Formats: sequence, structure tokens, C-alpha cells
Amino acid sequence: MLFITVSRQTGSLGKEITELLAQKLALPVITRDLVMNQWFPEIANKHELHMLSESPGFFLTPTSQGISFAEYLENRLKNYIAEQPAIIFGLGAQIIFADHPAALHIKIMASHQVRTQRIMQTHCLEQKDAERFLELTDRKHKRYITAIYGKDWSDPALYHLTLNTDLLDAEEAACLLYHVAQNKKIACEIPRQSLTNHEKLVVFKHPSEEEFAKILDMHDIEWEYEPRTFPTKWDTEGNVTQAFSPDFYLPRFDTYIELTTMNQKYVSEKKKKVKLLKKLYPGININIVFKDDFNSLLKRFRLKDDER
Repeated sequence: MLFITVSRQTGSLGKEITELLAQKLALPVITRDLVMNQWFPEIANKHELHMLSESPGFFLTPTSQGISFAEYLENRLKNYIAEQPAIIFGLGAQIIFADHPAALHIKIMASHQVRTQRIMQTHCLEQKDAERFLELTDRKHKRYITAIYGKDWSDPALYHLTLNTDLLDAEEAACLLYHVAQNKKIACEIPRQSLTNHEKLVVFKHPSEEEFAKILDMHDIEWEYEPRTFPTKWDTEGNVTQAFSPDFYLPRFDTYIELTTMNQKYVSEKKKKVKLLKKLYPGININIVFKDDFNSLLKRFRLKDDER
């Protein structure tokens, strides 16, 4: 069950994009305002609510329940997500759910210049005041994550996707994220490890590859599509200049398969690549297979498997 966490820089259109994305996905949005107005009043008095709104460090203060406000918030978020999907806006959710397989962590940002211009327009501020406003809000975002989790809010490793809105409006960005979310949703609903060969979410580059995969499925032979890329040439500085990705790998036979139905020119090139690969990686088993050889090769593998 997919859910999304959104972190954003002030002036990046993060709030607008999140609201549009929530509409497109028909998901509720959990915001700081919701937490402060509905969740924390259940366990916090007026003074504590004021401190929570002003001081990130106060989230570490113990509650009447014997856990900190930060722990209380984490528990509420986890319980909520366990029941239904949502978009969590801020609140350190990218860290709380860092390893969750159904989470999509997004950061929305923009350049300092663009954010300054947007704040000047939306808040009717002079440039100096807008820059000061951004400095204070950016510092507040970073301080919360640092104080509660000891993490750097700007660390790109905390996010699956970072979106720069300098040249995107809110609608364009929301549409882009909608499609990313839809793909992630499919992946969450069909765990990869539970897929059979014919159910694998594979986009083949050539019809012959799809045909070959169906034949493998028909013979109940496990396969992987382009699972590995082998560097075959390097420049003087050690940068890879040529690499080769065989079309299929058959784990049961520890064999790579490269298909070809093309003209002789390309067949010759593939033969050269395979010869070079065998020279550089002597332990690798690889065969070039023509379309007419599909069934004869599979019969050979089938007999080989029966002998085991």
C-alpha cells in the first residue's frame, strides 16, 4: 500500500504540488497543522503546544504517557499508515519510514534565486526581507531533523526523488509525481519476489526478446532480463567506454543468452562483443542465439535439466 513523504524548501511550490498530487491520487495529507491541532492536543497542555510550535528540541520532552512527543508522533504516523495510505508533508517522515518498502520519499526544491523571487511575490516582501525569511525557514527545517534524528535534512540519500521546480509549475510537477507514484504503487502491489516468470514487470527492447521469454516460461525455465552489464573497454583514465549487457541470464544453467534476429552486419558486431567478453571474463558462459535456434537450444537445456 503506497504512501508518500514530501519534504520541501520554502518557496519551492512544495505545498501547492502536494495538494495537487493528493487530489490526483485521492489521498489525505498529514500536515504539521493537523498534528498540532488534532493529535497533540490529546496529550499536551497549552504550554506544551506552544513549546512544540516554537522549539524543535521540545519534541524530545517526555509526555504524560512516558514517551517523548517525537515518539508519540512516530507511533501515530505508523499506526495511521498501517491502516490507510496518505501523503505525509514534512514531520521527519522520510526518516521515520526510511526503510519502508511501500514509501516513496520526495524532496521538492528550487534555486535560492527562484525561491527568493517567489517569496517576494507571495509575501509582498523586499528582496532583503525575502532572503532573510528563507534563511530562517531553511534553518528551522534543518534544526528539527538534526535535533530529533541527528540527520542532515539536505542529505540526498534520504530521498528517492528530488524535484527542482525552477522550470516547472505546480501542475507539471504534480503530474510528473503522479506517474512516479503510480509505477511505485504497481511495484508495491506485486512484490517482485512473488512474481512468476511470465508476470515479471519487464519492458523488452525487441519483440524477439519477449517471444524468447514466453518460450522460456512455457518450458518452466527461470530467467532474468539484462541483469548484468559487463564493461569491455576503458579509456586511459579508467572510464568505461564500452559495455555489454546480455539479453538473458538463466540461473539454473549459469548461462547468459544474447539474441539476434538482425542482419549480418549486426550479427558480426555481436560476435565480436561476445568474443571480447569471454576473453575478459573467462568464467562467464554465454551463447548467441538466432531466432531459428530458439527451440533447439531450449530442448538442449531441457534435456540437460532432466539429467540432473
